[in-house]
Amino acid sequence: MNKSRLGIPAQQHIYNDAVKLLTSPKTFKISLGLERMEKIMELLGNPQDKLNCIHVAGTNGKGSVCAIIGSILNEAGMKVGVYSSPHIFKYTERIKINGKNISDSNFAQYVFEISELANKNNINLTEFEILTSVMFKYFADNNVEVVVLETGLGGRFDATNIIKKNLCSVITHIDYDHTERLGKTLDEIAFEKAGIIKPNCPCIVMEGKEVFYDKSMEVGAELEILNPYVSSQNYEILSLKGSYQQENLALALAVIDRCFPKISQDTIQKGLQNVKHPCRFEYIANKNLIIDGAHNPNGIKSLVQSLDMYYPNTKRRFIFGCLRNKEYEKMVKILTLTPASSFGVREEQEVYFYHFSHQNSATFEELKAVCPVECKELTKDTQFDFNDGHLNIICGSFYMIAELCDLFKISPDSL
Repeated sequence: MNKSRLGIPAQQHIYNDAVKLLTSPKTFKISLGLERMEKIMELLGNPQDKLNCIHVAGTNGKGSVCAIIGSILNEAGMKVGVYSSPHIFKYTERIKINGKNISDSNFAQYVFEISELANKNNINLTEFEILTSVMFKYFADNNVEVVVLETGLGGRFDATNIIKKNLCSVITHIDYDHTERLGKTLDEIAFEKAGIIKPNCPCIVMEGKEVFYDKSMEVGAELEILNPYVSSQNYEILSLKGSYQQENLALALAVIDRCFPKISQDTIQKGLQNVKHPCRFEYIANKNLIIDGAHNPNGIKSLVQSLDMYYPNTKRRFIFGCLRNKEYEKMVKILTLTPASSFGVREEQEVYFYHFSHQNSATFEELKAVCPVECKELTKDTQFDFNDGHLNIICGSFYMIAELCDLFKISPDSL
């Protein structure tokens, strides 16, 4: 085997080099707009035009909807690609064919080839634009039948919106997040999400917002507004837990019914049983631990509702961290205050805050300053008994989950 001088496989080195490129100051930024994507896609032969896409936007639930649809199509025997973000442990998690991550070597190869092509043509791609270009080219090269495509940020100017048509647009629940880029009101945010609605392509939404009607009328798209309730049989069989998964499941099943009506109920149920989407209300039994990537107020509210439903009257230990550009004061108060009263405090709970390594991570002092209850700092030296009667909950930024899994010796393979 070809080994480096450090004894690390060459494949790992090339993957690490690709990650360095993606996280360099030149690319690791957000710059919405489609002009750069249009240029690089044309140079690549417009691979996105060769793909059949289901395009999913929204504030929360996008990844779960994509995972459910992907699992059902996989069970139906299709070659299905799923593009999602963010990743938890490795970038390769974002690009899957039939549940299998793109290999480290393929990932690095595509990253370098596309970056070199962009540089030669003076196209300053961002990290997400490089990843999205890799995804389209990889899926086209591998003759994927259906792509389940999650937007990264917003919709109208998101890199994934380079596609001209789709099998179906899907818009999940709309709430406040990324308000500095998407707008300060729900209508402004919904307008950006509505940008994925395509001419003469159906669109399925969870909420009947006026902007969805307007956009659908403008482009001639058929709009379907869902009742969020599904049969208890399908909901109970779904491997993903959490009260909020009912809406996500309703959207996913509506897409299957609309686009793939010949898929049998038996195949659908097998797909629901086999859905994998780590760190969304995921329970780790040996540590009595739930990991949930809730990172905005609506996500935290849904997490608390799920905890109240599945684990009522249980002592809780929260481990929370987030980026400082998020509405962390609201999130902290939702975690610590009772839903019935802004003055009531949840009983028998502990709150730990974690300042993780991301450059924009909120510090312990910042989080403590907005916390209405006693709180403690979680450091690499903090020790506590996972099995002392508390239900342990890690929640907040996806960027910190890998660090905490390493700290608590939770193997990625167990998720």
